Amino acid sequence: MSQLKKLAGQSAVYGISSILGKTINFLLIPLYTGYLTKEDLGSFTMIYALIAFLNVIFTFGMETAYFRFATGKGLNPERVFNNAHSMVGLVALIMGTVIYLSADGLAELLEYPGQGHLFRWVAFILCIDALMAIPYAKLRIEGRALSFALIKLLNICLNVALNIFFIVFCYHVFHGEWFPEWQSIVQVIYNPDWGVDYILLSNVLANALVLPLLFLLVRNLGIKLEREILAPMWQYAMPLLFMGLAGVTNEVFSRGLFEYALPEGFYEGLSTREAGGIFGANFKLAIFMNLIIQAFKYAAEPFFFQQATNKESPQVFARVMHWFIIFCTFLMVAVAVNLDVIGGLFFQAEGYETGLSMVPLLLMGYLFLGIYYNLSIWFKLTDQTSYSFYITAIGAVVTVAVIFTLVPIWGFMGGAMSTFASYGVMCILCYRLGQRYYPIPYQTKKAIVILVVAFVFSYSGFLIHTGNIFLDFFIHNLFIIAYGFFVFTLEKKELTLLFARFRKK
Repeated sequence: MSQLKKLAGQSAVYGISSILGKTINFLLIPLYTGYLTKEDLGSFTMIYALIAFLNVIFTFGMETAYFRFATGKGLNPERVFNNAHSMVGLVALIMGTVIYLSADGLAELLEYPGQGHLFRWVAFILCIDALMAIPYAKLRIEGRALSFALIKLLNICLNVALNIFFIVFCYHVFHGEWFPEWQSIVQVIYNPDWGVDYILLSNVLANALVLPLLFLLVRNLGIKLEREILAPMWQYAMPLLFMGLAGVTNEVFSRGLFEYALPEGFYEGLSTREAGGIFGANFKLAIFMNLIIQAFKYAAEPFFFQQATNKESPQVFARVMHWFIIFCTFLMVAVAVNLDVIGGLFFQAEGYETGLSMVPLLLMGYLFLGIYYNLSIWFKLTDQTSYSFYITAIGAVVTVAVIFTLVPIWGFMGGAMSTFASYGVMCILCYRLGQRYYPIPYQTKKAIVILVVAFVFSYSGFLIHTGNIFLDFFIHNLFIIAYGFFVFTLEKKELTLLFARFRKK
């Protein structure tokens, strides 16, 4: 129980910071949908999908390798840290330079003629993200969740503030609507033809401001490239690189390439890039699930490695999985049944609500991803990371197959189905292989029942409409209460013991 309390406590800190950060970041959705065109949002969706893909290459699995070698190999953690950070920094510098010098060619290839500066900024974003990766991992492994959370929040706040400055403040000053005395100054720095450009520029500036602070936090930062340390780490990390590439392909194909899979004219009055903007905006509503999973991953990955030598670790891992599923399904139902309200709050232009029906499917897909993170501990602890590549490669194949077969037929729902199907298949494969090599007593049958009931409740609550918004809100939220009652009935014995223990304290 003490281990679970520790995990829950650190997850709470990561979770609160993630929720606060994403809530602040979420302010960008009405800003983007209100001030930018759907075409700009389509560009944003594609470019950030590319960044997500390249981020995996720039860090090449070294975060997980650092966790493994700093906790379970009898090596000096500082020595492992400096080697891992130096290696990632070297690779980032080389690859970032290549992208920077190739920016104009990339812009032409990806149909952004004359916008090479976008890809030069992408190079900066990728390099700085890579330089921050191992220091962030060091804060996690040392249990410095609060420091990690605060620096992440600062980064997000700076990014949002810069977005608001460029996209909102400068826009109104440039057109003489606000502070006309500053118009001449703003006209020097503001380009009214830029849209996604300011999103990328804000990201570059926010990261550049935070990087020195992060380096100050981690302490004892040095440059080391020692073959005896890096060779086994590289061997461990390489399968994780391919796993990451295959995994992020799910994101790239389902978001970045949605516009290329969708037939022209599929949605009346929308170009494929505009439809991609709507798809990407609705994809962001699934962030509620993704941020909880990310917070859990921040705390759970070092926790799992630290528990590796505990004889009762399989039971601990099974318990973590069970309550993770319960918590996340409750969140899924709560978000899904209130999507009309959430969409109305964050979409500031017409047309975006046409993609809302895909969000419950995405929420379940991201929940599958969270389950996969739990299940994947077996190949990380047994050093059989090659399996990670095979599993995620199959997931990537599923993504590609679904995108190119279902998007031309179902549009937005076909794109969401690619996420749902891919992560679902990865969960099944990882579970079956894990039970063979590292058996963990998961409550599998109960978990399946919980997932099915939660999914049915999510779509049922979302689809019911009476024509009265107040009555709809009341009925929709009855589904949350009903699901809570279902969970309590299912876990009555354990919850009763937990409440009794809490009352004694």
